[in-house]
This record gives sequence, structure tokens and C-alpha cells, in this order.
Amino acid sequence: MNQPRRRRLPQQPLEAEVSALSHEGRGIAHVEGKITFVRGALAGERVRLRYTKRHRQWDEGKLLEVLRPAPERVEPGCIHFGVCGGCALQHLTPQQQLTFKETVVREKLRHMGGVEPSTWLAPLGSPAWGYRRKARLAVKYVAGKDDRVLVGFRETHSTLVADLASCRVLDPRIGAHIPQLAETIRCLSIFDRVPQIEVAAGDQAVGLVFRNLAPFTVEDYRLLSAFARQYDFYVYEQPGDKASVRPIWPRAPQLSYALPDHAVSVFFEPTDFTQVNPAVNHALVERAIALLALQPQDRVLDLYCGLGNFAFCIARQVASVVGLEGDDALVERARENAARNAITNVVFQRADLSRGIAELAHLQRDGVSRVLLDPPRSGAAEVLADIAALRAERIVYVSCGPSTLARDAGRLVHEYGYRLAAAGVMDMFPHTAHVECITLFVRDQAGDVP
Repeated sequence: MNQPRRRRLPQQPLEAEVSALSHEGRGIAHVEGKITFVRGALAGERVRLRYTKRHRQWDEGKLLEVLRPAPERVEPGCIHFGVCGGCALQHLTPQQQLTFKETVVREKLRHMGGVEPSTWLAPLGSPAWGYRRKARLAVKYVAGKDDRVLVGFRETHSTLVADLASCRVLDPRIGAHIPQLAETIRCLSIFDRVPQIEVAAGDQAVGLVFRNLAPFTVEDYRLLSAFARQYDFYVYEQPGDKASVRPIWPRAPQLSYALPDHAVSVFFEPTDFTQVNPAVNHALVERAIALLALQPQDRVLDLYCGLGNFAFCIARQVASVVGLEGDDALVERARENAARNAITNVVFQRADLSRGIAELAHLQRDGVSRVLLDPPRSGAAEVLADIAALRAERIVYVSCGPSTLARDAGRLVHEYGYRLAAAGVMDMFPHTAHVECITLFVRDQAGDVP
């Protein structure tokens, strides 16, 4: 049987006009009536490119030269940009990155949800560098005369690990020490059995979780402990699933971050979900509280509440808060954090929100006037009907997935009678195409943006 012949890619470079950016941050050019995606190109530019892949409906090209740059183009701030896949938009000014992200949300809400907010909120900006406190770094041993270990993000559209000398978007407490981290792994007995490191930084310390596919030796523990002491890290091992994580140095580490405007400290484990960007998280909490327009008598429901990032701050201002979360460990730590902060008017319960809100009858009896939800990228489709049944006056929906937000917004408006009063983006992940958004839904009698 004859195998289909692979189409040979044209080797001759070609020129094209870039008309827009895709939602992934790639330039969109039209060549002979066919869309060609060009990573690194910006809208309004004329570029020279070479094809890298050809598909039936679209093609992909490699940027060779910018012949006419866009006014928004800037010199990338990292020497690894273009090779490392951790960032996609360093060549675009920070303000234009926010404009791009707002455009993505506008288009998703309009075309997928059939809704338009009454008000667009001012975007929440971010420090451009050193903002990232959570990351998963890949590790790769490279055999040969160099006998090296690479630590970093994957290369763009590749399984290869980028060879990083540093990382400017990571918290500088770890981003400046990538080579030392790689050299420490190279000296371990199982240098080729450590596939990743999870970074989790708090206000006072940085935690590093080494995923080890084979046991560490006594000498390995000594090396890792010495590395931790030298650079002031908390070091953990993870020989199995998340439950297997245990500290190497110090023996009783404590990671935490503060929300000082509300006299709240949140303690967490290194594999817990926490917001990546502390500056944006602080601004996000303040915006959520403002949009909820809290009153002392309010009873608030916090869905997908995690460790209580929003719940604790809200509880300082209202009668009571109920936080629902599907992860048993997060619920337990949220309860512990409530006790640490002497917050007694918040109740955390474990709930499988993929099956709706089983506690609905209890919540309806006690009454809920405000709802906040911060679901995963898959959205909150399973709980929308239950939320609507509570007839809360205001719903604040924080989203990391514009497509599922648009889907859910359409249902809240068209099926359940809410109005999309406000929407705004935040730059939780500068220099990436990742988009985070906050929205406010109100019943007509509940007023508008405070």
C-alpha cells in the first residue's frame, strides 16, 4: 500500500503583511488567501518568513526579519526570548499586552456568549519582571562531553528544555539561580531521574519540590540541604503523588503570604494552588470586594475557594462566608488559616462542584446575597443553575479561561436573568498570552458598578 507523500515545505523566504494577533499571541498573515501564523510578528508589520508547517486550513511560519516594525514593538527584556516557551509577548509593550488581552475577552464575550458589559474596568497591571511565584520547571540531563543538566521551561513548540542562564519573569530569589540549581542536580546520584522542579514562593521563603523517580541517597540529602542553606530555599522531595511531598530542609518549613490591607496571612503547602502574581492578587482581592459592594449584613458564598484567598478578606466585612472547595487538603488548610487569623464567621466545606451545589437547600434557607467564584479553566457550567436559584444580588466571576467565561456569561444573562454590569482584564502573567478576567453580574435592582 502506498504511503501518502509528505508535502515538501517551500524553502524560499517570502514577505507578508501581518493584520492581527491570534489569541495565542501569534501574528496572522494572509498569504495567497490562506492564514499563516507567525510567532513573534505583530499586527501592522511587514515581515519576511519561511514556512515551518503547512495544513489544509492554515500554515505556520518562522519569522526571519521584521521589514517594517509596529510602533508597539520593543526589544525583549530576556536573552532567551524566542527560544524559551515561557513567554510569548516580550516584544510588545506592557500596555499593548493588556490591550491585546482585553480584545481577546471582548471578542469571546461578544461572539461566544452574545453579551457585552455595561462598563469596561481599567485593566489591572503588573510589575513586568520578577512577578512569578509559581512555576513548574523541566529538568533534562544531557549526556556527552558536556555532561550537563538543563533546568527551565520547554522551548517554544518543543519538548526540549531551554538552556537558561536566568529567568527574568520568575521571582528573582530563584530566577537568578538557575545555573546553580542545575549544577546541584548534576551532582546528585540520580541526576537523570529528576524530571521537574515545582517552584512555590511565599513572602519570606521560596520552596522547591524535586520530583524524584528514584530514592535519594544520604549524600544526595546532604547536597540538597547544603544548597537550601546556601541560597535560603525550602527544599522538598516528591517520590510519588502530591501526598508524598515531604521536606528535606528545613524539617518544618512554613510558606505563607500576607494580605496586609485585611490583616490576613495565608499559610500553604508548596503544591497548593496559590495565585502566581502577588501584586495582581492584592489588586484583584480589592477589586472583587469593591464589585461585591459588601454590606455588614451580607451572607457570601465563595465557590472554588481554595485556601480562602478571597473568603478571609470578605469575612472581615460581612456577617458570614461559606467557602466550598473540592480538594480535601485545601479545605483543611483553609480551616487552619481561619483559626490562625482568628476569623470565626467563615465556614469551609468540601464540595464536588462538578456535580453542582449539594448544600443548596441549606444555603437557600440561610440566604445568600453575594456570590464569588474563581473556577478552573473549565469554567463553572455545573453550578450556574444552583447559583441562579439562590437569587444573589451580585455575582463576581473571576476567570482564567476567556472561552468558558463567555459561555457561562451567556447563560447567566440569557437563561437566568442577570446583567453583565462590568468586565476587566488583569495581567496575572505578563509577557504571556494567558488572559485573566473579572466580571460582575447583577440583578437589575442590585445597582451597577460601585
